[in-house]
Order: sequence, then C-alpha cells, then structure tokens
Amino acid sequence: MATLRKHTVDEECNSHLNKRLRLDGNRHVAAVILARGGSKGIPLKNIKLLAGVPLIGWVIRAAVDSEVFDSIWVSTDHDEIERVAQNWGAQVHRRSLEVSKDTSTSLETLQEFSRNNPDVDVICNIQATSPCLHPHHLKKAVEMMTKQGYESVFSVVRRHHFRWQEIKKGEATSTRPLNLNPSKRPRRQDWDGELCENGSFYFATKDLVTQGLLQAGKVAYFEMPPEYSIDIDVDIDWPVAEQRVLRFGYFGKNTPEIVRLLLCNVSGCLTDGQIYLSAAGEEMLSINTRDLTGIRMLQQQGMEVILISSSDNLVPDVFAEKLSQKTGCEVIYLKEDKQAGLERLLREKELVWKEVAYIGNDVPDVDCLNLAGLSAVPLDVPMVVLNAAKYPCQRAAGHGALREFVEHILQIKKVLKKGDD
Repeated sequence: MATLRKHTVDEECNSHLNKRLRLDGNRHVAAVILARGGSKGIPLKNIKLLAGVPLIGWVIRAAVDSEVFDSIWVSTDHDEIERVAQNWGAQVHRRSLEVSKDTSTSLETLQEFSRNNPDVDVICNIQATSPCLHPHHLKKAVEMMTKQGYESVFSVVRRHHFRWQEIKKGEATSTRPLNLNPSKRPRRQDWDGELCENGSFYFATKDLVTQGLLQAGKVAYFEMPPEYSIDIDVDIDWPVAEQRVLRFGYFGKNTPEIVRLLLCNVSGCLTDGQIYLSAAGEEMLSINTRDLTGIRMLQQQGMEVILISSSDNLVPDVFAEKLSQKTGCEVIYLKEDKQAGLERLLREKELVWKEVAYIGNDVPDVDCLNLAGLSAVPLDVPMVVLNAAKYPCQRAAGHGALREFVEHILQIKKVLKKGDD
C-alpha cells in the first residue's frame, strides 16, 4: 500500500495540470483508463481494495506522478467508480450505454472518448488491472511517442515458454510445436525468449484510434520486467497480485521512511468509541491488546506516538493518565481547532505534515487526514472521512485498526528501504 498518496481533484491540481508545459509542442497527450462497472470475473474489481488501495488507484497514482500527461481520464459507466476515480485525481469520461455492454471492445470505448475529446492527439490507454505500473514506465513510453516519433507503443514482457498448437480432427486431438524444435530444445540462457503483451498499456495517435487501430504505423514495444507484469482477471489472481504489489508496486512520491510521528485519536481509533458504565456508575473504556502491541512496534523502530483527546472526542482525565502509563505515549488534549492545535505541536517538534502518520475517525479529522504523509481510518467511518484517508483499515476501531495501520507503515518502510539498498 502506497506512500499511499491519494490525490484529490481541486482547483490547485487543475491549475497545475493546465499550466504544465506539454512535452511535444501543441499535441495533447491524455491517459485513458477504462473501468466498466459490469466486470463478470470479479464484480466491481476496478475499485476493489488491493493491498488497501482501490485497484484503479494504483495506476491513476502512477499516471499522475509521471507528470507526462496533459490530462488523465477514467472512462466508466458506474457512479462509484466515478467517485473513486475523481478522489484519486482523474477526470471522468462518462461512457455511453453503447460502449458499456459485455460485448463492447476497448477500442470502441477509446473511439468514443476520442470523438468526445477532439483536442486529444495521443491516447494512452492504461489498463486498470496492472497495479505494478510505475511512473518511470509511463515516462519512457510517452517519450517514445512524443520525442522518438512512434505512432503506437505497447507494453510487453519477455517469456521463455515453449508453445504447442492444438490440432483437432473430429474427436481426436494432436499437437505440433510452434516455437521450438523438440529434438533441439534450447537452454533458457541460450534463448532470448518471446515478447508477449502484458496488458499494462497501449498508446496510439488519435488518427490510428479513429481508423480502428492500436498497434500500427511506426510501432514499437516497451519491455517491462516480469516482476512488474501482472494482470488481474479472475479471483485466483488477487492474492498473487496483492503480494506482488506489496513488493513491486509504486508507493507514491512521498517517502514514508521519514515518517517520524504517529498521531492517533483515542476515542474512535484506539477505542471503539463507546463508554461503558459499571454498576457503581463509573465510566470505562476498553482498548485492544493488539493495538497496544502495535504502538510498541513503532516505538521500537524509533517512532514517537502521541494519542489525542479533543473536545469532539473527550477522554476522561483518569483514563488518559493510565493510558499514558500503559503505552508510554503522551496523551494531549486539544481544546482548539484540531488542525490548528496539531500544527502548533508540529512546529514545536520541528516536523512537517509529510513526516506524520495520522489515524482519525470523524469529520474534524478530514483536513489532518489530507495533510498527513500517511493517513488511515478504521472500518465504518463516514464517507467524507473515508475519502480523505490514504489507507482504509479493514478492522474496526478498538478491534485492531491501529495495529493494522502500524503494520502498513512498517511494511512500506521495509519495501522502500529495500528499494534503496
């Protein structure tokens, strides 16, 4: 899960895109991601969470951070996919019913997009099902289109598979070799292998798309290493993809290895938000031992953890004192606006938001969730809060959500550290 950097479409983002100089004179280069809502293999797979990120979010983030596109679009017929696409920084092409059928082809959808956006000169079709795509792949491929004069470029992976053709004669079947001589089987190291489409992207000029072609004219392939070449089609692909993306996925521009501080709401994040009353009328709160272990895991890595009590989620003083003793964490009470109070805290500690991981659970947390380098919310928070978080936990508050977020932070640090070695 990424420097889980979710991009929100706003005026500043749009202004940046509009002002950025195009790579190739006056030609408009657009990324187009096709995401129909009627997937049969995996229902709504384009927004199903893969390692905590909507599947489509992985490729949108790579496209945005590549900074080589004049516009980035998701073509969809589904309201929820539209919402997720916009949350991650894409514009939306609302496709027609004519190109949203089970029998509709990708080319037909791209042709409709082209007709609706006549200013686009180069159409870069990025597949939502290829979550290990990185910005540098896109940069190099776009450069082939804009600086080396190719009219179409598509991604491939090199495979060393011996292929045989099936031959049917009535009820009987036989076979014959396609790419080898069985009497002289080559060793892997003596054979260059074959180039196979890996489905990550297909780039073509508007003229070719209009003619009904994606691979024509002056055409070239872009070779991607096998570790980045994964395509999700059916359920069985999902666990494999999740492990692959944790190791080889693109985690965003932010570098969470420099995250130095975790801020956590006590009520609604560390606890389940409920207050229990004893027979004597005493107020009690419960905390999960898994979450306490998570706090210790971060502390052992040298990260500071601060627990937050605020006017919107007030924690009794006695509980706050015992919680501080139990966890070894400072528990602070914010009387003022939460963002203002935390920014004052960060100034005192000489930190910036990029160095902060934040877990919140309600509307007053939205600004802080957006600002933090890493942010998370427990299960079942309001939609406006969920949209602001980079990482949506699969566990509920008080039931291991904090521990899950801690493991996510440590996983990202491990992945990025390995990449720097």
